[in-house]
Amino acid sequence: MPSQTLTIALAGNPNSGKTTIFNAITGTRQKVGNWPGVTVEKKEGTVARDGFTLRIVDLPGTYSLTPFSIEEIVSRDFVLDSRPDVVIDIIDASNLERSLYLATQLRELDCKVLFALNMADMARSRGIKINADKLSKLLAVPVVFTVGNKNEGIDALLERAVELARADLPPSTRRRVKYNKDIEAAIQRLVAHIESQNGGNLLYDPRWTAIKLLEDDRIIKERLARSAGDRGKQILELADRERHILMDRFDEDPEIIMTDERYGFIAGIMKEICTTSSRQRIDVSRNIDRVLTNRFVGFPIFLLFIWIMFQVTFTAGDYPVRWIESVFGMLSAALGQVLPSGLFKDFLINGVIAGVGSVAVFFPNILILFFFIALLEDTGYMARAAFLMDKIMHLIGLHGKSFIPMLMGFGCNVPAIMSARALESEKDRILTILITPFMSCSAKLPVYIILAGAFFGPQAGSVIFSIYLLGILLSIATGRLMRSTLLRGADAPFVMELPPYRVPMLKSLLIHMWDRGKIFLRKMSGIILIGSTVIWILSAFPQEIHRPPADRPAQAAAALQAKGHPGAADTGTSTAPESYLGQLGKLLEPAFRPMGIDWRGGVALLSGFAAKEIVVSTLGVLYAAESNNNALQSALRRSSMTPLSALSMMIFVLLYVPCLSTVAAIRRETGSTRWMLFSIFYSTGLAWVVSFCVYQGGRLIGYL
Repeated sequence: MPSQTLTIALAGNPNSGKTTIFNAITGTRQKVGNWPGVTVEKKEGTVARDGFTLRIVDLPGTYSLTPFSIEEIVSRDFVLDSRPDVVIDIIDASNLERSLYLATQLRELDCKVLFALNMADMARSRGIKINADKLSKLLAVPVVFTVGNKNEGIDALLERAVELARADLPPSTRRRVKYNKDIEAAIQRLVAHIESQNGGNLLYDPRWTAIKLLEDDRIIKERLARSAGDRGKQILELADRERHILMDRFDEDPEIIMTDERYGFIAGIMKEICTTSSRQRIDVSRNIDRVLTNRFVGFPIFLLFIWIMFQVTFTAGDYPVRWIESVFGMLSAALGQVLPSGLFKDFLINGVIAGVGSVAVFFPNILILFFFIALLEDTGYMARAAFLMDKIMHLIGLHGKSFIPMLMGFGCNVPAIMSARALESEKDRILTILITPFMSCSAKLPVYIILAGAFFGPQAGSVIFSIYLLGILLSIATGRLMRSTLLRGADAPFVMELPPYRVPMLKSLLIHMWDRGKIFLRKMSGIILIGSTVIWILSAFPQEIHRPPADRPAQAAAALQAKGHPGAADTGTSTAPESYLGQLGKLLEPAFRPMGIDWRGGVALLSGFAAKEIVVSTLGVLYAAESNNNALQSALRRSSMTPLSALSMMIFVLLYVPCLSTVAAIRRETGSTRWMLFSIFYSTGLAWVVSFCVYQGGRLIGYL
C-alpha cells in the first residue's frame, strides 16, 4: 500500500532561516520551478516520516499576508486554496516581535499552524529567554525550538507536524487577535450578514473574510463578487458602509487601526513570554558591520572579496579542469583508434566531443563560482553589499536594493532579472532589468578563462576581475543615461533589513551550488550539443572542401596561408574559409575586424546569442582543438589573435546581446517587446563601441 501524503507548508519572514530548514529537511530530494502563472520561485521536496510521505512546500518569504506583493499573494493563496495539512511558521527567535506579526495573521486563517522558533542559539547569545510553553498556551499553537544550520530540533519539528496533521480536532479558534469593541462589532455584523446571505457556502472562514473586507482587501472583494453574485454585492455594500463608519469614528483607515491592534496584541504576548538578561551582550553582527559597512573601508573590502572569488575560481578550478580534460582526451584518443577515418569520425571527435568537451571542462569553475555566491547569500553579506552600493546606485537614480539582482547576475541573468520584480517602482524595475545583463553571468566565465588563460598567464584572474568590474561600471553609466532620458523619475527611498551574520551550513551551500550547477549540465546536453553540431556541419560543408582529420592539415594550412591568414599554418585542422561557416565569417568580418576579431571570432560571437557557452564550443570546433583547454589556448596563441584583441573580445562578450533565455526574461518581466528590442540593440551597440575603443586605443598607445 502506498503511504499517505501529507502537505506541509513552510512560511516565514525573509532571513528567518526558512530555506535552511527546508534544505535540512529535504536535502537533495527537492525540485525547483515557478508557481503557476507567476515568476516566483517554487521549491518542493519530499521526505518519508512515520509511515507518511511528507510533501514540503517552501513558501516565498514574506512579512505579512496583506496582498501587496506577489510573494504575499502566492503564500496566502496556497494556504487558502491548497489547504496544506500543516503550516509551519519559521520564526526568528532573536527577532520575535517582528516575526509574530505574520504568526498572528496565520492564526486568523482556518489552518493548522505550528511555530518553529528558529535560531534559538542566537537568541540565547543575546540574552533573550523565551517561554515556549507559555507562548503555546497563549496562542493555542504547538511550539518547537530549532537551530536550522545545526540541524537541531528538525526531527522534533517533523514529529510535531505529523502529530498535528493526524489530529482530528479542527484548528483552535481561541487566542486569536481581539480587536476593540467597535471593530469587533463591525466584524460580527458582517459575519452574521455573510452567513445569512451565503448560506454557509462562502469560500473562506466568515470571520477572516469579514476582517479582510474591513481592510479593503482587493483580491477577496473580487473573489467574493465572482463567487456570490448579487449576494456578494450586498455583502460588499455592507462592508463598505461599515468601513465608512469606522473611518468616521477613528479618523483613520480601518486597516491601519487593525494593524495597530495586532501589534498591541503582540506587545502583550512579548511581556508574558520573553525576558532579556540585564547583562551586557556583545552583538557580533553589529561589531562586524562597523568594519564591513564602514564608509571608508567597506567598499574596498567588498572589492577584495569579489577579487578573491574570481581568483580562487580561476586558480582552484584549474586542477579539476585538467582531470576532466584528460578524460575527454582519452575518450577522443580511444574513438580515434576505433573508428575508421571519415566524416562520422570527424563529426564525433571534432564536432561533438570538441564542442561539448570544450565547455564541460569548465564545470568545476562554474561550481566554485556558485559556491561563493551561495556563501555571500547565506552569511548575510549580500545585503551588506547592497547597503554599500546604495550611494553609488543613487548616482543613477536607483537604490542599493537594485544591486542585489545585479549581484545575482554573476550566477545567471534570468533569475536575477526575475528578482527585480521585488522593486516597488516600475521605472526602477525596468531600469534594473536593462542594466543587469551587463553583469557577467557564469555562462561568460568559460570564454574569459580561455582567452585570459591563453594571453595573460598569471595575471588571468586579475584580468577577469577587471572585466567583471567594467560590467558594473558600465551598468552604472547606462543607468545614469537612462534615468536622465527614457526613465526619468524621483529616487525611491531605500529601506532594507540587514540580517544578522550567520555561519552557513555546508549542506545548504552544496545544495545551492548543485541546484545552479545542474542548469549548466542541462545546457551541455541540450543547446550546447545542438549548437556544436550545427557549427561542425557548417564548417565541414560543402563536401568538396572537407578532408578527414588525418589528411586535412597540409591542404587546409596551405589554403589559409595562400589567402594571407597569419598563423594559419600552425592551426592545422582549423576550419577552412571556403566552408559555409567560413563564408559566413567572411561576411561578418568587416564588422568585427575594427575590434581586432577575425572571422572565426565573429562566428563564435554570433553563435553566442543562443547561449554564451557556445562561444567556447564554437572556437573548439573552428580550431579543431579537441576537448582540451590547453590545446584550444595554444591554437589561439598561434592564430592572428593578440592579447589586445583577446581583451577586446572579452569586453564584447561582456556587453553584447544577452542569451535567448535572458532576452525572453526581459520580454516577460517588462511586458514589452520594445524594451526587449532596445536591450538587444543598445547592448550590442555599446559592446562594439567599447571594444573598438579598447582595441584601437591600445594599438595607438603601442605605436606611441
